[in-house]
Amino acid sequence: MTGTRIAALGHYQPAKVLTNHDLAEIVDTDDAWITSRVGIRTRHVAGPDEPVDELAAHAAGKALAAAGLTPDDIDLVLVATSTAIDRSPNTAARVAARLGMASPATMDLNVVCAGFTHALATADHAVRAGGAHRVLVIGADKMTEVCDWTDRTTCVLVGDGAGAAIVEAVEGGETGAAPGIGPVLWGSVPEMGNAVRIEGTPPRFAQEGQSVYRWATQQLPALARKTCERSGIAPEELAGVVLHQANLRIIEPLAAKIGAVNAIVARDVIDSGNTSAASIPLALAKLVERGELPSGAPVLLFGFGGNLSYAGQVIRVP
Repeated sequence: MTGTRIAALGHYQPAKVLTNHDLAEIVDTDDAWITSRVGIRTRHVAGPDEPVDELAAHAAGKALAAAGLTPDDIDLVLVATSTAIDRSPNTAARVAARLGMASPATMDLNVVCAGFTHALATADHAVRAGGAHRVLVIGADKMTEVCDWTDRTTCVLVGDGAGAAIVEAVEGGETGAAPGIGPVLWGSVPEMGNAVRIEGTPPRFAQEGQSVYRWATQQLPALARKTCERSGIAPEELAGVVLHQANLRIIEPLAAKIGAVNAIVARDVIDSGNTSAASIPLALAKLVERGELPSGAPVLLFGFGGNLSYAGQVIRVP
C-alpha cells in the first residue's frame, strides 16, 4: 500500500507592502479600526505585471529547490486559486510552462479559501490510487486584483501570495512520525454559498462578514476535532494549528475551541492579510522555515470560506 508525505514547502509574497496607514490614504479607515476588527497590520500587493501564475511559480520553485528536485520530477500540478482571470490556459498549465516542465498533468481547483486543503487531499488521493508519484500542490491568489478599493469592509482584508508543497509517495503506507498526510474531512454548506463570493464583471470580492464569523466560530470547532480523530491524533497532541488566515477574530476563538492547548497557532494574517488559497501553505511554510515546527510534528490544517466549503487534514511537517 502506498502512503504519502509532504517532501518540502515553499512560499512567495510580492515585495510591495501595504500598511494600514497606507490604506487610510485611500479609503475611510485607520489602523485602530482595522486591527480591532480583523487583526491585520500589513499585506503584500502584487503589481499589474505580476500575475497569479508568476506568484505560484516562485513558490513552486522554492519548494522544488528545498526538496532537491527538478521540474521534470513532477507528474501532476494542482493549483488552488480563485483569481485566475483567464479561463484557459489554466493557472497550473501556466506554472508548468514557467518552470519548463516536460509533460505533467495540470489542473486548477477553485474552492476559494479552502482550496489548498482540497488540493492537498486530491494530491494524496491521486498518489494513493497510483495516478501520480509526485505532485506539486500550490495555493495562490491575487486577491487585491478582485477587491473593491472603495469598500473598507473588504479591501482592508486582502493580500497576495502563494505557497507550495511537494507531495510524494511513501511505499508501504507506514509513515509513523515521518512527514505524512492524514485523511481529509471535507464538505460545504450549499445554502450559504453566497456568503463569500467573487462575482461580476470585473469580478469583485464581497462577503457577509457576520454570517461567516458565526458559522466559523460555532460550527467549525467540532469539524476540526473530527479531523484530528480521523488521523488518530488528540487535539492536545498537535504541535501546530494552521487555519485559513481570514481574520484574527476568527482564528483565535476557533483555535481555542479545538482544544489544541500545546500547539503553535499560525497568525500570519497579521502580516499578510487574507490571501485566500495561499494562506495555509504560506503560513505553514513560514513556521517551518523559522524552525517553530520540527520535522515530523503533527499539524492540523483547516481551510474554510468561499462556497462555505471546508477541508482539513493532519499532516506531519517535512
